[in-house]
Amino acid sequence: MTTVEEQLLPSAEPVCLIDQNGLPHEHSSYELPTKAALLDGYTELIRGRRFNDQASALVRQGRLAVYPSSHGQEACQVAATMVLKEGDWLFPTYRDSVSIVSRGVDPIETLTLLRGDWHSGYDPYAQKVAPQSTPLATQLPHAVGVAHAARLKGEDTVVMALVGDGGTSEGDFHEALNFAAVFHAPVVFFIQNNEYAISVPLVKQSAAPSLAHKGIGYGVPGERADGNDLAGLLAVLGKAVEKARAGEGPQLVEAHTYRVQAHTNADDATRYRQDDEVTPWLDRDPIQRLTTYLEQQDWLDDDVRRQAEAKAAEVATQLRDGLMPEPEVDPADLFKYLYAEETQQLREQAAFLRDELAREEA
Repeated sequence: MTTVEEQLLPSAEPVCLIDQNGLPHEHSSYELPTKAALLDGYTELIRGRRFNDQASALVRQGRLAVYPSSHGQEACQVAATMVLKEGDWLFPTYRDSVSIVSRGVDPIETLTLLRGDWHSGYDPYAQKVAPQSTPLATQLPHAVGVAHAARLKGEDTVVMALVGDGGTSEGDFHEALNFAAVFHAPVVFFIQNNEYAISVPLVKQSAAPSLAHKGIGYGVPGERADGNDLAGLLAVLGKAVEKARAGEGPQLVEAHTYRVQAHTNADDATRYRQDDEVTPWLDRDPIQRLTTYLEQQDWLDDDVRRQAEAKAAEVATQLRDGLMPEPEVDPADLFKYLYAEETQQLREQAAFLRDELAREEA
């Protein structure tokens, strides 16, 4: 009979069902996902990689202000949404654009925030996707609040709260875990541990055996998964969602992956890490790993490949066509959406701006 403490402990090694060579591995607690799930995941991975590449190209062309790429982390992005039901909520970070698109949000609206046009370009309630959070971990207490409210209302809702390894160093992370545990909120905290918080390596952030161990002090069970193995992620996250939905309270999952590219286009990663650190992770690419497995099973035929590539090409075209035109901006919008009733100060500021613009035109 296991103790409560033992029930909270994550596995000694990250769960891996398909290794970097594409070979399947049996696990005592998790089973390989179905053929249909893996083929759907393959299509989403191909589309997600194309999304990342196209968004990065748009930054270089001056069409996006910034883009935090999840290149190499697409398995985490895709798995996080594949395990959710329609009524569940997703709370993403600034690096989770692929996850947002995988959830069904329009690709153009997804990138509106990163273009700098509006604070958020999509309706959070349409696909139940909260606005992307640029400040680290501030979305986590909000995610717990939504999960707690759903439980009070008797709804069959689970919240997937995404966070990076850097976010686990923020107070909001710990407050959210404690709140969720005390109120038994149906939320899954999903840490994408890509080894770096901008230029700070994980070893300088935490001395814990793993980030999944951080749940123990709050009474939240943790688990670890290979973040580049879509099969393992689907199994681990799927079980975590099932437990949360069944009333077992919050769950914590840590995915071990790597940030292959720079933090954003404004970052020079060569200043704090060497190429020989990055190179081994290229062989652990989640797309190549799953592709190899599917080929070995004779599940990946030409039709599946063509359909995946067609969806990838479609999202790339959407991004190019939607983000290449210059946005039409109206300076008066600066004052429209601050208050329900415009204040005297705002009226004076708006009048001053109109006068300035009129004099420039003259």
